Amino acid sequence: MNIQHLMDTSGVRFGTSGARGLVADMTDAVCFAYTSAFLHVIAAPAGSRVALGIDLRPSSSTIAAACVAAIRHAGLEVDYCGPLPTPALAYYAQEQGIPALMVTGSHIPFDRNGIKFYRSTGEITKADEAGIAAADVQLPEQGLSTPPPAVDSAARRRYLDRYLAFFPAQALAGMRLGFYEHSSVARDLLRYLLEALGAEVISLGRSDEFTPIDTEAVSEADVQQARRWSAEYGFDALLSTDGDADRPLIGDEQGNWFRGDIVGLLCARYLGVEALATPVSCNTAIEKSGAFKQVVRTRIGSPYVIEAMEHLAESGARGIAGFEANGGFLLGSHLEKGGRTLHALPTRDAVLPMLALLASAREQAIKLSQLSCGLPPRYTASDRLQAFPSERSRELLRQLAASPTALSELLGTLCGEPVAMNQTDGLRITFENGEILHLRPSGNAPELRCYAEADSQERAAVLAAECLARVKTRVD
Repeated sequence: MNIQHLMDTSGVRFGTSGARGLVADMTDAVCFAYTSAFLHVIAAPAGSRVALGIDLRPSSSTIAAACVAAIRHAGLEVDYCGPLPTPALAYYAQEQGIPALMVTGSHIPFDRNGIKFYRSTGEITKADEAGIAAADVQLPEQGLSTPPPAVDSAARRRYLDRYLAFFPAQALAGMRLGFYEHSSVARDLLRYLLEALGAEVISLGRSDEFTPIDTEAVSEADVQQARRWSAEYGFDALLSTDGDADRPLIGDEQGNWFRGDIVGLLCARYLGVEALATPVSCNTAIEKSGAFKQVVRTRIGSPYVIEAMEHLAESGARGIAGFEANGGFLLGSHLEKGGRTLHALPTRDAVLPMLALLASAREQAIKLSQLSCGLPPRYTASDRLQAFPSERSRELLRQLAASPTALSELLGTLCGEPVAMNQTDGLRITFENGEILHLRPSGNAPELRCYAEADSQERAAVLAAECLARVKTRVD
């Protein structure tokens, strides 16, 4: 079975983070084939271990069983870590020097799922993805699914130890935190960690049904619910994650959710990061803040951020980190703070930025909302058109980039005259009044995303919503 042919026929293909598709298309044969191709590309030696984890989606256990079968068919052992955050699995695999697979669809709807692949050194690269796509694999006539072995809890323990060793004991003492648990795979682990650091934690919204939380496009229902919870309970902060806990959702004492790029900026500043890699879609307050010696802009997606962090390391930079607009934070080098060491974890993580912002507010004896005081007044918002095929998105952006008339017909006087265009990833337009609109197809689902930046949060939200409304009118 050729994997590229499999992609074309099944619809299960690589996005910005792993292979993803409809659950109905992620059959045992498809998942077995992808896993076999991955193990072939990384040339895992016979008899070695492969770590395997899952999120709490109803389909994840079934997909994991196909991964188990493929791992054993390749002559390798399964180190089954069970349900746990993606960064916890990645950290464990990095420490153990073994490859890993995480069955998760992250934030996308429950009728979809995916598999993330990790070398012993971290996430696979785009070159690895190309190698997997080009691979030919042999599937057995039977045995495409095997139940996983007993859960090994070592990965969960090591992940907890990473933070308990870095943040001082009782770092969060006196803080009253709301935790919107929904179906986050981190819901038990994170509660334990927050309480171990001295916080009082109130559990909210726990659900046995999978809830797709997108930290870049928080629903209006979740916006209003957060404010109601904060008013009712008097929290110092409100916390949540996406499904596999590699993207944080952090609300202040009033229940207002922070934008992910501002979370990343504040986290990096607290940690004393010197060299930063971040996608082109993130807030320009990053440079305007003057907090970092070097900032490198990348395409959207953790593989590009990781590649940029590696280049920074090769150039001799120190204190390296990266983050995405979804708030997922990547640590590209070991960091020292207060005589304690935080070991590198070059994959998206939700827990580190949560703890960093909470600890920062606690150390300064200020409210969480005050952490962003002093940052340049630049605000971002994002929204999306769902069920919008990627092919249609790409054609639209091609037309807009090629024709000032088409761009003017779409936007009219919404932002004024465009003065610059950036096609690093999608189409990012800067206007004479300093406002920014950025359109791009999602790498994980049939969606067109819009990122907007302006001098007020209200204006940024209007820009994102109005831009997508005009796109929808144009194509309908």
